[in-house]
Amino acid sequence: MRSIWTLPPGDDQYSNRWRAIKKAFSKAIPKTEYRSQIRIKRHERGGWQRRFWEHTIIDEEDYAAHMDYVHYNPVKHGWAQTVAEWPFSSFHRLVKKGVYPQNWAALNSDSFEVGE
Repeated sequence: MRSIWTLPPGDDQYSNRWRAIKKAFSKAIPKTEYRSQIRIKRHERGGWQRRFWEHTIIDEEDYAAHMDYVHYNPVKHGWAQTVAEWPFSSFHRLVKKGVYPQNWAALNSDSFEVGE
């Protein structure tokens, strides 16, 4: 999962927040996925990475680059053929606001690159 958060001033509890999200989500879905012995021993579900990457946005350009990365990620991983096909994205709201065109990243998808 890729996301961009704005925490309240003075709040830096990224780890505790991710832990709560993972726990609530994992409890809400059926236990049908394959889990290795290590994951079973550590009480981990198969759908989550163990670690996360935290980055503080430094300016508007950095924010735009990270928003592009978040929106393109489902295409990068093969979950959708275009950004607009992925229904679980803030992309659709931002298209309505005029921030992105509906066909963003599909215009030149062969050469489109959004890195980590």
